[in-house]
Amino acid sequence: MTTLVVTNDFPPRIGGIESFVALSCRLLDDDVAVLTSTAPGSAYGDAAAGYPVERLPGPLLPSRVVGRAAVDLLRRSGADRVLFGAAAPLALLAPTLRAAGADRIVALTHGHETWWATLPGSRALLRRIGDEVDVLTTISDYVTERIASALSPAGRAKLVRLPPPVDLDVFRPEPSPTTSGAGTTTDVDSGTKRVVGVGRLVRRKGFDTLLDAWGLLGQTSSSSSSSSSTTAARPELVLVGDGPERGSLERQVRRAGLRGVTFTGALDPTGVLAQLRRADVFALPVRTRLAGLDPEGLGLAALEAGACGVPVVVGRSGGAPETVRQGRTGYVVDPDDPYELALRLADLLTDPEHARELGTAGRAFVGERYGADRARRVLRTALGLPGVATV
Repeated sequence: MTTLVVTNDFPPRIGGIESFVALSCRLLDDDVAVLTSTAPGSAYGDAAAGYPVERLPGPLLPSRVVGRAAVDLLRRSGADRVLFGAAAPLALLAPTLRAAGADRIVALTHGHETWWATLPGSRALLRRIGDEVDVLTTISDYVTERIASALSPAGRAKLVRLPPPVDLDVFRPEPSPTTSGAGTTTDVDSGTKRVVGVGRLVRRKGFDTLLDAWGLLGQTSSSSSSSSSTTAARPELVLVGDGPERGSLERQVRRAGLRGVTFTGALDPTGVLAQLRRADVFALPVRTRLAGLDPEGLGLAALEAGACGVPVVVGRSGGAPETVRQGRTGYVVDPDDPYELALRLADLLTDPEHARELGTAGRAFVGERYGADRARRVLRTALGLPGVATV
């Protein structure tokens, strides 16, 4: 049974929500039709998708124009189920699509709905969404608690936990002669250790704290040795992503004279996977901003790193601590304390056996709690697909 997917967040745009929605289509066996917003370079991917993808100038809003386009695609595709890629605000179209024949409507939430649940006007709209859909999913226990406070009793009963799934067949340690243990890889030529952070370059992701911690590890031009052996062993910090803070972060690197820092820019999923497989430690000290309105909902990149067998260090913000079993798969740190972060990084970089143990446990943890098989069952159940009991 075809499902209509209505979303602003879809490839070729790069991001956690985009990855979540694209993988959700795969979990539905690609029996979907997608209505999304225009994006440069989308034609090739849309043609190769194996299902119809129709685009409107975005961002898509719950307007009459978008509603008519969604109803038209619902009818032409024969869809009788609807999945909103992000509940707020597009799921306000739920009554329109139900009147057009949608039997089952599911809306995904991520992290931004937490501030919708806080401000009076948006709180009322989120409550309406909860009343109109059949299932409202949440990515973490933290997000569940925040969103539930805004919903009616009937809306709260519709909450189902559905974190962004991780495909363990894709995100896995890469066996090679230079890999010792799950995901802890040493460069064959230089013995270089790598700390990798992946995320949009915005204040919430805490890259500035990561750079401060890097300096505390002694990775500055003034502390570096001129000997070739020392240079070969110097660790690298790889920052994957782009965003409005990139210029500021690059200036921070220059001012502090930091060595071994690479900005890759935004990478597609294949590029991100390659960086995670080469990592010895994943670090992203995410923080909560704007008096609690801007927390980290969960953290897909941290889960993907864990699936690759890499120990994870994240900041104490929103649902991010749920991506780690403290001291067993990685560490949760104060996002504004570079000293604590530097100590954790030093521990993992200088004790490969400990890092391997955390990485191995991390992959098992991600598989148990965030594997794609579990997500497939939850999503198909939520949509009431044949052979799966209705929520």
